[in-house]
Amino acid sequence: MSEFFDHITPEHADFIARQPVFFVATAAPDARINLSPKGLDTFRVLDGGRACAYLDYGGSGNETHAHLAADGRITIMVCAFDQPALIYRIYGHGHAVLPQDQAWTELASHFTIERGVRQIFRIAVESTQTSCGWAVPRMQLVAERQTLRKYHVQDDPVERLTKYQERTVSIDGLPVRPPAFLPYD
Repeated sequence: MSEFFDHITPEHADFIARQPVFFVATAAPDARINLSPKGLDTFRVLDGGRACAYLDYGGSGNETHAHLAADGRITIMVCAFDQPALIYRIYGHGHAVLPQDQAWTELASHFTIERGVRQIFRIAVESTQTSCGWAVPRMQLVAERQTLRKYHVQDDPVERLTKYQERTVSIDGLPVRPPAFLPYD
């Protein structure tokens, strides 16, 4: 049976911290629904569970940024692939915080900023929900992939910034705000 909460409880924050992957879903009018898996140590619970944030590395696109700018709604889902079975969802409204934004320094202090980070998404938690997860298979984490980190380490920061700054629309043509500078190097 599912239960709803108005914030991320300390028990749920502990559950989130133990999971190696979470999923982010966003949508905007007349655009595709975006659903992305996220890994690494990139998620933080903030403000006593009333907010959360995650680091965003440059990769294939910037749909979450575009959708949040257009609509703001976001759902985070975390599943247990071990015991006990549990699915945890966070519903809220979010926005991108870029290195040039006033809120960057304080928000970035919660993370290790490394090559490839382009923004942080901050989410105001509106509600959370637990559900059973009994149909989610049990799996074991073998290792985190290092491919994204390796890609960004060999990347030239000036070229990377130029690529980000040239990308001002999403795949559906929604505007995105590129970083003015990269928060490393």
